[in-house]
Amino acid sequence: MKVGITEVAARAGVSEATVSRVINRRTGVATKTREAVERAMAELGYERSTRGQLVAVITPWLSNPFFAETAELIEAALAPHGLKGVICPALPGGIQEKEFVVSLADQGVAAVVFLSASNTLDDADPETANVLASRRIPFVGVNGGFEGHDVPVFSTDDHLSAELAVDHLWMLGHRRIGLVSGPMGNRPADRRVEGFLSALRRRGVAEPELWVVRQDYTVEGGQSAAGVLLGRGATAIVAASDFVAMGVIRGVRRAGLSVPADVSVVGHDGSVIMEFADPPLTTVRQPVDRLARAVARSLVSMVANREVPTGEVMVVPELLVRASTAPPRA
Repeated sequence: MKVGITEVAARAGVSEATVSRVINRRTGVATKTREAVERAMAELGYERSTRGQLVAVITPWLSNPFFAETAELIEAALAPHGLKGVICPALPGGIQEKEFVVSLADQGVAAVVFLSASNTLDDADPETANVLASRRIPFVGVNGGFEGHDVPVFSTDDHLSAELAVDHLWMLGHRRIGLVSGPMGNRPADRRVEGFLSALRRRGVAEPELWVVRQDYTVEGGQSAAGVLLGRGATAIVAASDFVAMGVIRGVRRAGLSVPADVSVVGHDGSVIMEFADPPLTTVRQPVDRLARAVARSLVSMVANREVPTGEVMVVPELLVRASTAPPRA
């Protein structure tokens, strides 16, 4: 027999109108009542319909091709299941992100994807995730999780990303390899620094910390950090993102040097547009297609009220070798 809201209402001891508000994740339902209805739905095997429901994708810097491409792929992966993606650009951990979440929760959004948003920050305001958890609105993280919330998280293996970049440059003959990383407290940046330092230590490099410079995820940040690393004698630089790598290349050229003849540069993200940079950028590609499919699979089940595995899944990146890396000058 097909289970409907009448059966759920009877099991939970509430009205059908209350069940409807819970199913559609509307406000105006007490926490204990919401929990009773959710419990009744689980006991009876009631599955929410996904048709026409909205999923918010919160992400920063849509001007960065990587975030725009990933958000678009997530939206495309959700569409066949009747879920409609809504892109919400907001700085990680900022007031705008919280306002988006509260407003969307009030409107009954089906789920939220945090794409390198506050989930990447160690000191993020927990209230954003708490609002969703209190409303029983499913949410997942990409490249970072949430303290105190056991939810699905899908991340690129940043330790391996660093190893791939260092190994490529080391095999070319570089021994003075620098890293332009993101700010401290940014989880992907911190992980990549750990991976970079481990990669250099395994190769016998003394004091590898001297080869790490922290900067913002911007072209200007990459340019500034490049100047520091060039001053330390770096012949190769690994950048925190493809955008940062563009700044590194600018910094190298403004120092009167060329890429890759004098300095090799490796990016991170794998934005398609970087194939057409000058020179085409060697980069570690985040597997955005696999990340998008994994996010969609998890969300479709969660929105339908089905159990899903939680915890962090690491997805393997790949090195794309192009023209921005070469052996060091003799």
